[in-house]
Amino acid sequence: MPAGHLRIPFDSFTLSAVVAELSAFVGGKIQGVRQPTDTEVYLGLYANGGEAMLLLSCHPVFARAHFVTRRPANAPQPPALAQALRSRLDGGRLLDVRQIEGDRILELEIGTPLGEHVLVAELMGKHANLMLVDPEGRVIAAAKWVGRSKSSRAIQPSARYVRPPVMTGEPGIKMSPFLRRLIEARGDVPTPDQPVLSPGNGAYPASVAVLGLTEHPRASISVALEQHFERAIVEAETEALRGSLRTQLERVLLARDAALDDLGQAAAAGEKASRWQRYGELILAYGPAAPEGLASLDAWDYDGTEVAIKLDPEFDFKANANAYFDRAKKAKGRMGMVRDQLARLSADREKVADLLTRILEEPRLERLRELQEEAKRGRYLTSQPAPTRTKEERPYEGHRIRELVGPGGFPVLYGETAEANDYLTLRVAKPNDWWLHVRGHTSAHVIVVTRNQPDRVQRDALEFAAKVAVQNSSVKHSGYVPVDYTLKKYVRKPKGAPKGSALYTHEKTIHVDS
Repeated sequence: MPAGHLRIPFDSFTLSAVVAELSAFVGGKIQGVRQPTDTEVYLGLYANGGEAMLLLSCHPVFARAHFVTRRPANAPQPPALAQALRSRLDGGRLLDVRQIEGDRILELEIGTPLGEHVLVAELMGKHANLMLVDPEGRVIAAAKWVGRSKSSRAIQPSARYVRPPVMTGEPGIKMSPFLRRLIEARGDVPTPDQPVLSPGNGAYPASVAVLGLTEHPRASISVALEQHFERAIVEAETEALRGSLRTQLERVLLARDAALDDLGQAAAAGEKASRWQRYGELILAYGPAAPEGLASLDAWDYDGTEVAIKLDPEFDFKANANAYFDRAKKAKGRMGMVRDQLARLSADREKVADLLTRILEEPRLERLRELQEEAKRGRYLTSQPAPTRTKEERPYEGHRIRELVGPGGFPVLYGETAEANDYLTLRVAKPNDWWLHVRGHTSAHVIVVTRNQPDRVQRDALEFAAKVAVQNSSVKHSGYVPVDYTLKKYVRKPKGAPKGSALYTHEKTIHVDS
């Protein structure tokens, strides 16, 4: 059986082995949260004198959970999820680790001064997600927000967390195709106590030798997983980068070929310049004796060959002659430029073709990135805008409202357009939410969601929201900027006022050094 058919994603059987490892840290302390990418969160754990770093990934292809030996760097700007995890979980205690219904759902119950929170890792391929659920069961942060029109189980700020539908059947680990095949080959159900790495195939919590695969024992399932995914992710990134570069460079080659074809036609026209010059001269020679309104003039060329010269019946012989002279002049005038462009584009096409060949043959990711930089220097690559969600896929009825998590875990919302500002202030904000705006200038409306407890919002959260207002204003580079804040119940929009306009009272001011 070909090994390639046995490649599987991180499955429920593997997760059960990871949960067994994680159980040793129950009662331990959360020490540090890192989120280097949008889909990866690392938790530092300390228990019984030992330290470990747990990776939770909701990557659509490489969703997984396991311990790692390498400590990742922090992102320059911590994502909202990382901010929420730090403010809520850092210093908390790991109270429980559980795999839900034997499926690919991992829940970490963590005790904090604010109550028991649950960090949920749904490791289900393209639907994978990481969510922080508060003691009331509400989602307060997530790696991916999911709109109501995109899924029947929407993931929205402050909405109650609902577990995804899980497979029904006998209690225990849910059967993946791989586990079913392994059981059939073994004749019994394996126990996840013999972790192995099968190069080119995967990391497994039990021996896969019965399937004809090469395997190497590893000290733990986490070690096997870390080694497997380090290589698998690099290979995937390599192929993705190669495919992207190939697509763009092939598009450049098509453009060069089209331009060369046009230039070839222009060069062919230039070669006819001398003929058009002769036609003009022959029309001047034979035209006076020819009747008016002819569509063609028969004449003898300089070498004695008879030629039929097309004419415009609407013009006299002088106008027809001048038309040929003009065509000849333009063709001759373009020849220098055409020849120069032909030489330049031909050489450039060869460079692109050579670069494409090297990219297709290069197996190393680092070298491919160097070739990518070479392509950028040659201006062969176009920067692609980040995909945006359609209006129907977005929360807030499609209005452009962004969501952040401020200090203390308070949600901070702001509008990106005048229409979004109106919707945020008039439809989303509650009376006791804090409302912020740059004084005397155009800026985003910013809301700090207080859940009817504005006094709990500390100064650092208001300062964070004030900076958001300045960064989304017409004076973001003006130095010392005053930002007014008040409760939303003191904000109103005058009847007939332009979109995004508002009047407010009872304000206080924060000064932001931009």
